[in-house]
Amino acid sequence: MARVLIVGAGLTGSLCAALLRKETPRPVHLTVWEEAGDSGGRMATARSPCNPQSTVDLGAQYITRTPHYAKKHQSFYDELLAHGILKPLTSPIEGMVMKEGDCNFVAPQGLSSIVKHYLEESGAEVSFRHRVTQINLRNGKWEVSKETGSPERFDIVVLTMPVPQILQLRGDIANLISECQRQQLESVRYSSRYALGLFYEAGTKIDVPWAGQYITSNPCTRFISIDNKKRNIESSEVGPSLVVHTTVPFAVSYLEHSTEDVRELIYQQLESVLPGLPQPVVTKCQKWRYSQVIRESRGMGTVFLSKPTGSAELMMFSFSSLPLCSKRNGRSDLWGKYLFASYMAVNFYGSF
Repeated sequence: MARVLIVGAGLTGSLCAALLRKETPRPVHLTVWEEAGDSGGRMATARSPCNPQSTVDLGAQYITRTPHYAKKHQSFYDELLAHGILKPLTSPIEGMVMKEGDCNFVAPQGLSSIVKHYLEESGAEVSFRHRVTQINLRNGKWEVSKETGSPERFDIVVLTMPVPQILQLRGDIANLISECQRQQLESVRYSSRYALGLFYEAGTKIDVPWAGQYITSNPCTRFISIDNKKRNIESSEVGPSLVVHTTVPFAVSYLEHSTEDVRELIYQQLESVLPGLPQPVVTKCQKWRYSQVIRESRGMGTVFLSKPTGSAELMMFSFSSLPLCSKRNGRSDLWGKYLFASYMAVNFYGSF
């Protein structure tokens, strides 16, 4: 049985694992390694340490199904809707750009529930706090080392983390990337942002007429969402939650500052936008160093590496050139190249 390692438990990694399980004609042992403490990637959902039922989406805020994606990938939306993972967005979002035929969805349990659904479907062995440091070829296998623990060997490795993290990997992998491939990979550029989640006591009222709002007049604040209101969740036992996303220039200016300092700055700006905002019980600040792709490498949604002999040992780099959480209009077009990368892995394994 072939051993497949998928590095990254975000949307690409989880969808790739689910499709490999569903589509491959032969048995496969699937392993997923994630360097963070939970799955989700840029679809991360944070929980209040005071009440796990209180959640806030720190990455993508809602899913937009365009007419184009409805035609190509309707079955994926149907599946998520049937399982109650997605439901239509009906709450008001001020400043949201809507195009004819678009339909927006939210996730009642947070957008990370999409990723968790695919990981569960895949039956993969998922490990967190596993940061890959180097990859080498050993006797026809890929030997993958992480920060702690012994290296492990796999037949196929799929890398789904941001390109700069791929280029930092040590070992034989560095020599297998051609100069042309390296130049194309190095040309990929990302924007950066911060997100601040705020959790409140049960019974707290945040008196605004909207569930989300795009801000255009503040140097720090770009988007605010009353997260439970966005998902139409009201409970006397669970307090409201709020998330604020910063502008790109603010994030770039403070990218190397301490999270605590940035947290205070974001909160001060938030209070100027929403005067009289209640005091939160706890907050969660998230730095998105690689928030979304702003310049992609043309024609390189996926990069294959193999031994010079052309034998079956192969590595696939997959990275999205579609923004997962575009703060221009806040939407997340789900499938696109996530599916492309996943199907490339499926098609390869079918001939392995």
